[in-house]
Amino acid sequence: MIKGLPKHKKLILFDGVCNLCNASVQYVIEHDRKNQFMFAALQSDVGQQIITHYKIDPLETDSILLYSKENGLKVKSSAALHVAKALGFPRNLMSVFFIVPIFIRNWVYDYVAKNRYKWYGKQASCWVPTP
Repeated sequence: MIKGLPKHKKLILFDGVCNLCNASVQYVIEHDRKNQFMFAALQSDVGQQIITHYKIDPLETDSILLYSKENGLKVKSSAALHVAKALGFPRNLMSVFFIVPIFIRNWVYDYVAKNRYKWYGKQASCWVPTP
C-alpha cells in the first residue's frame, strides 16, 4: 500500500503540530534500538494517503496511527501500546494494558488527545523528523 516502506519497518503517523506527539516521536527515536520505526506527520502526503485508504475520520483519530505491511493499521491506544511493546524492556511492560477493554483504553486515550494542545501546546508548523 505504501511505496518505499521496507517490509520490516513500521510507520508511525503522528500529529505534526502537537508538542506531546513530537516529544513522543523523539522518545521512540531515542529508544528504537532495532531501528524498526519510520515516521510521518498525519498532515503529510503519506499520512493523508493512509487516512484516505483506511477511511479514517481525522476528527475521531487525530494523534497516532501505526501502520505495517504485515499487521495493517492500529489506532489510538492500540497503536501506542504496540509501539511500547516493540521498544523492549521496560517499555514493553506497558503491553499489560492490553487486558483493559479497548473502550476503556480509548476513553483515556481520547481524553488525553482532546486536551493535548491545552496541556502541552501546539507548534505553528508541522515538525518533521530528520532522516
